[in-house]
Amino acid sequence: MTHFNRLATALALAGALTTGSAALAPAFAGPAELALLQSYIGEWRGRGTLTGANVETVVCRLALTPGNQDKVNYNGRCSLAGTQLSVAGTMAYIEASRRYEAVMSSNATFNGVAVGQKRGQGLVFNLRERDEDEEGKELAISAQISLAQDAIGVLFDVIYVENGDSLRAEVPFTR
Repeated sequence: MTHFNRLATALALAGALTTGSAALAPAFAGPAELALLQSYIGEWRGRGTLTGANVETVVCRLALTPGNQDKVNYNGRCSLAGTQLSVAGTMAYIEASRRYEAVMSSNATFNGVAVGQKRGQGLVFNLRERDEDEEGKELAISAQISLAQDAIGVLFDVIYVENGDSLRAEVPFTR
């Protein structure tokens, strides 16, 4: 089973993280929250696997840059099986809701918000969505993006609700 068009939609959700056509509310992060986000600014590279009916190599790069109003912007690209996926977005600490959020958009027409929590010295963003692929088939999607010290990890699962087929991507990133 090759689902590269559906996969493009699905993988873009994780994006390797996490991104922004939608605007976040004003952040007003404290110094500690802002410093934690800014500690990930830089260039990141990742290589991992996508497992479904076949195993494919996923190669990604991700750039985190300073944004406006205490936000961090990110822009990423992944290549797999001749397909290019891109994500862009913004991460911020939202004082009003007392949580981190990552807003994302992708070239696979997905937009979403992942909620982040501080875990130890890092952050973990979780996204759970239901969506449909371009053929109208329902997808259950979950993504976890972990920012920990000198590493970023993306774990991404897609389940096709109708038949239970699944895709799983794991991509570790380093500077």
